[in-house]
Amino acid sequence: MEKKVALITGGSRGIGKAIAEKFAKNGYDLVINYVSDNTDLDAIKEEFKQYGSEVLMEKADVSNYEECEKMVISAIEKFGRIDVLVNNAGVTRDNLLMRMKEEDFDKVISINLKGTFNLTKLVTPYMMKRREGRIVSISSVVGVMGNAGQSNYAASKAGIIGFTKSVAKELASRNILANCVAPGFIATDMTAVLNDKVKESINAQIPLKRMGTAEEIANAVYFLGGEENTYITGQTLNIDGGMI
Repeated sequence: MEKKVALITGGSRGIGKAIAEKFAKNGYDLVINYVSDNTDLDAIKEEFKQYGSEVLMEKADVSNYEECEKMVISAIEKFGRIDVLVNNAGVTRDNLLMRMKEEDFDKVISINLKGTFNLTKLVTPYMMKRREGRIVSISSVVGVMGNAGQSNYAASKAGIIGFTKSVAKELASRNILANCVAPGFIATDMTAVLNDKVKESINAQIPLKRMGTAEEIANAVYFLGGEENTYITGQTLNIDGGMI
């Protein structure tokens, strides 16, 4: 039986890597997108070998349409199919509105929102031919409730939700389901460097009194992107420990 293929943007570390690992454990081959020259490609491939997954590592800036197009073509040439797209790549450039630079607003919108557009547009023709596919885009609770100092990030993540709702309606007739996962505070390398006082302050805002894990996000993404999801589309799943 031909294995299914998942393409995960920003899949070499953090939440993206946890998502890739979840799909690998469940028998998928992987296309892992990355952007940093410091990414240890051999180590990542070796790590996923234990699950029997074939891995294609593709460097691309998701905000660049041509680079995304080359990545998708390479994936199709290698595997012949893309069954699941996970739009995970994203950046932050936080600042209060009055201090925010135009380039910082543009950068966040370009990678987070336009990157989601680029990959979704490029992958869906192949899904349409197979009359099946799953698209899961990583939004954020900030895109649902807003947050001071993150107007650019909130705009990009709210945009992903609206984009996904529209795409879900367009693609439903071809059995392509599109959904969002909106994480709250998640324990990653970025949050690990925070001091204990800041972590305590964050945990106090969360009814469950702890940050989520990358694995908890990956579990939800896998459900929405996997074979068990046959009727959920156009939805946003908040994974935030009860914050909103």
